[in-house]
Amino acid sequence: MLAVCISGTIGLGTAFLPAGRAEAVDAWAVAAQSLGVYAAYKSSLSSILALGNDVSAQVQSARQDLKENGEDGNHHDWDVVNRVMRQLVNKGQYVLRTNSLPFIWGVNNSSDFNASCFPTDYVSINRALVRGLECDEDELAAVLGHEMTHGIEQHSAKNYAKAVAQYYGMSFLNMDAGLMDWNKLNALANYSIAKNVTLPTEYDADAGGFYIMTSAGFNPGGPAAAMYRMAYYLTYETRNVLEYQDPDDKKKNQENFSDHPETELREKRLAQMMTDYGCGHVTVKDRKTVCIDGQDLLTVDLTRDDYDNTVENAYYVAGGLAKAFHDCDSLEAWNFRDDGEGGLNFLTSDRVYKPLQDFVSVQHLGSRLQELVQNAYAGEAATGARTKMKEAEAARQQELSAAKAEVAAADEKTVKKMRENGDAYSDYGMGKQALWELGRVFAAKHMDNEAESYVIRGRAKAVDGDYTGGLADADQGLALDDKNAYNFLNRADIYRMLGNREAALADCQSAMKVDAENPYSYLMSAEIEDEMNRKDEALESYQKFYKLRPAAFRRIPSEYLQKISEKDYKTWQKEQAEKEKARLEAWKKKQKEKTAQTAKTEKTEASAKTEKDQQNRKK
Repeated sequence: MLAVCISGTIGLGTAFLPAGRAEAVDAWAVAAQSLGVYAAYKSSLSSILALGNDVSAQVQSARQDLKENGEDGNHHDWDVVNRVMRQLVNKGQYVLRTNSLPFIWGVNNSSDFNASCFPTDYVSINRALVRGLECDEDELAAVLGHEMTHGIEQHSAKNYAKAVAQYYGMSFLNMDAGLMDWNKLNALANYSIAKNVTLPTEYDADAGGFYIMTSAGFNPGGPAAAMYRMAYYLTYETRNVLEYQDPDDKKKNQENFSDHPETELREKRLAQMMTDYGCGHVTVKDRKTVCIDGQDLLTVDLTRDDYDNTVENAYYVAGGLAKAFHDCDSLEAWNFRDDGEGGLNFLTSDRVYKPLQDFVSVQHLGSRLQELVQNAYAGEAATGARTKMKEAEAARQQELSAAKAEVAAADEKTVKKMRENGDAYSDYGMGKQALWELGRVFAAKHMDNEAESYVIRGRAKAVDGDYTGGLADADQGLALDDKNAYNFLNRADIYRMLGNREAALADCQSAMKVDAENPYSYLMSAEIEDEMNRKDEALESYQKFYKLRPAAFRRIPSEYLQKISEKDYKTWQKEQAEKEKARLEAWKKKQKEKTAQTAKTEKTEASAKTEKDQQNRKK
């Protein structure tokens, strides 16, 4: 990968060098550039990958996204996204690398049709995307599976590193040969990065997303349907000129700076993946006629009054067939049966099959379907269609197994980081993510500290609501090692969650006996004593904490801090005043913007009313 990146950078740069000037670039300069590009790539990649394995960075990226773009206030948007993401995360087949975090997600209030996966595996979903896809679960699953693949493959980190390296290499040649101005270089670099770095990963993400969403039980026709719906939205519905996609094929196919493939091409590729998934039996002709082995089964029509959803219906009918051919190894598994009304029922009540069942029922094509399906299975022996599908499936499973084995074989340092990540998630109250990381710790062959792992998992279980299981794990960990102060502190936190403050204080005391210099024993004791209204004891504990960690004075409540350090108390007061001032200014700015927007809307409405009145008078 590195060699390709370096040679690609040099090759692109030298393509613009006149022969005479190119000869002037000596071997040492080229070698220096190569080393520089390699160093730039490695340095950038290392930094971004480290960020992607930092729980705090992940949480902050989510908070920043929702702060800058606002949080989608429609609970229905959140409900459908949560439902889809949970199904993808919990049922989809994928393996995250040892230095990747479990996925978290959020729905922001942006009016741009977009979703993205941060290097931290935070999936950001814009409100406009959810609404643009009209909360369709299968289409959303395709897009979100696509974003998950970016995270799984660490595309953001790798693409950023490649972009830095490519820009570095082109800049080096520009300085050495003096061939173009920096504005032109910047434009050329951006174009090259979009086409040579980002664009290829979009195809990879489409393919990866397809397999994640189908393995999670979504309709295999969803990805192609999503691409069609996306193209329709960007052509006819978007109000963002930067998103607009011209319907004119000549203009649409012109070279541009986009780092995403053209939607129609992506639709065709994903439709072919659906066909391959269904043993090659299912195709969609002219975006409306569903065929089995080239024989027409049915032609769909729109099922809505406000929007022509014919194409999406065709892909969903075909997707249901593809899933059935993929999952059913014989005609008998389709379970064709009399419906009691002169027709045929088939397959199960799985919602993925509903579009297929509805169109077959309405058009009275049960017998036609049964005949085509029977012929399809009869012909598989000659074509080897099922064998090809099974081989492709086995290859994917082998890749997943190898990836799982690699994670399980992680060294002790890596396993320790996973455990620390789990503990950090518990600090943020994110029990499920904590347990996910600790699941990897206990599955590892080289666990470095079994006792601590048990206690930290116990705390994670308690954070997730399983107090009994959490306490049992903590007890087991302490039975293995009672010389670790943090083992006592973690169990103390579980007791605290249970409301058993006396037991929690006892564990804090035990932690102090093991390590009198651990400040957190005193901090937790102080907090619990304050909760119990034992002010004098709390003050004494906070004083001991402050003595060990004076720089952490902000963790001490103001009523105690004032008695412990007047200087730090004044610093705290100043900071609070500044925060309040900033909050008030932000509120005033927001109110001003809101007033301006209201005035603009009223002016637009008044203008429209005036125009309408004039038209009425003319009539």
